[in-house]
Amino acid sequence: MKEFHKHHRHWEHDKHLPWRHEHEHFHRPPGWQRGRGLLFLRFAGVFGFIALLVLGGMGTLAFVLSRLFGGGGRAAALTWVGGCGLSLALPLLAAALARRAFQDIATPLADVMSAADAVAEGDLSVRVPPRGPHEFGRLARSFNRMVAELERADQQRRNLTADVAHELRTPLHIIQGNLEGVLDGVYEPTTDHIGATLEETRLLTRLVEDLRTLSLAEAGQLVLVQEPVDVAELAADVGTSFSGQAEAAEIDLRVEIEGEPSDLTITGDAGRLDQVLSNLMANAVRYTHSGGSITLRAEPLDGGVRIIVRDTGEGIPAEDVPYVFDRFWRGDRSRSRAGGTGSGLGLAIARQLVQAHGGWIEVESTAGQGTMFTIELPVVGKQRSRNQGKEET
Repeated sequence: MKEFHKHHRHWEHDKHLPWRHEHEHFHRPPGWQRGRGLLFLRFAGVFGFIALLVLGGMGTLAFVLSRLFGGGGRAAALTWVGGCGLSLALPLLAAALARRAFQDIATPLADVMSAADAVAEGDLSVRVPPRGPHEFGRLARSFNRMVAELERADQQRRNLTADVAHELRTPLHIIQGNLEGVLDGVYEPTTDHIGATLEETRLLTRLVEDLRTLSLAEAGQLVLVQEPVDVAELAADVGTSFSGQAEAAEIDLRVEIEGEPSDLTITGDAGRLDQVLSNLMANAVRYTHSGGSITLRAEPLDGGVRIIVRDTGEGIPAEDVPYVFDRFWRGDRSRSRAGGTGSGLGLAIARQLVQAHGGWIEVESTAGQGTMFTIELPVVGKQRSRNQGKEET
């Protein structure tokens, strides 16, 4: 059997994250120079006071010792001068060490503290230049990654709010317009008219349920019913459920099973895996023209199974491929068939559900030639948080 590879993917397009370019530009918060200057003055004041105490103390001690041991005035003066020179050299050495300590310790800490204050005030664009000893460089890079993740999450929240508002607006306007038309006597409350309005409410229900599933999966809080799943049987059932649509669209639908049932049994949530395959098959049927073909294939791997959904449909332009798993992505809306498009959450949900099973999903597509989705699932998976499985950068 083929070897099961547990891949780690950059699902969020890490190359676009701000901390990937932290060596090129660092945005410092307002007041950064003032805070750094105050910290320097504190350091200088403490070390200066210590230096004065050492200077005066050593000079006085040298003079007293020279008088106690019977030295003449000249010897006492030489001893006192030597002591003063030593007392001057030691503070200078201490000052040099203090300056080095300030550069290596205080300055990096001041950078992080100022940046933390800026983040607390809502500035998520701030970044800290990594400098100083290795540990402080790691601290700065870790801080930058944390802030970049916060900035990305905040942007996703804003995008999600805008996307949800956009997706809800159309069906709500239709429902409102239909009901107002009935009340004003513009429309007759016929069965067809009421049915069309009811269909819009069902669309809203599906959208809300999809959003709920996606949010739970992304937060790692989606409960999976773990049980033995026969992937061969699952693929056959999904193929059967879409056979009618494929036949009506004159599409050749094939289900291919390789290996024995025992080799295709994993532990997972059969309902959620069915949801993943149904989303992929729905897209395949939607974007495959008459005379085309769709293949649903399951095969064993060493330690897992691979599921492939391949179609000969319109394909996805190369520039859109990196974004197919994003929320509400539907590509070129003009490509939708008469059956209409979904909520735009199907592939985002599919990715999260596959990841929750400890697997991965990827897509390969060529515009005008077709698309292939590949899923690999381990025999025994476990639910993971949305950040688990990413590569460390």
